[in-house]
Amino acid sequence: MIGTFALILACISFVIVIGGAVYEHLAVVPVWASAVPASLSMFQPPYGLAAANFWIPIHPVTLLLMAASLLLNWRSERRNFIVITLGGYVLVLITTFLFFVPELMVLTQTAFTQTVDPGLTDRAQRWETLSLVRLGFLLFLAVALLWGLSRPGRRPDMAAT
Repeated sequence: MIGTFALILACISFVIVIGGAVYEHLAVVPVWASAVPASLSMFQPPYGLAAANFWIPIHPVTLLLMAASLLLNWRSERRNFIVITLGGYVLVLITTFLFFVPELMVLTQTAFTQTVDPGLTDRAQRWETLSLVRLGFLLFLAVALLWGLSRPGRRPDMAAT
């Protein structure tokens, strides 16, 4: 029962991550990536967008919930689904830390001007395309995690123990 509850919380947290990513790709990224640096006004002080306030806390919470659900579901049919999702998510986070965040910082911290830099705009659009691939991979992982939630909480051969 506690393993199921932990996995439900991990699923909710992971779906929140995906919801944030979908929102950014529909409402935020197309705007700032459209004509860099002229399109970067949404990041300008004093009321600039602070997406890190969402992303920085959600990832550790999601990782902890997934790790706890893995431990609590270790002896169940759910284990492999959680391992796949957790491993894929860690891979996504490493890629994000090594490529996506540094590139995003270079792009969004470019000095604001009313002109458009075609080179920076191309980089921003490449970032957006690669980030959509990353989002697709996260969606695949979410299906795996939710599929795992549909599996029994105990393996049939372990039911009597």
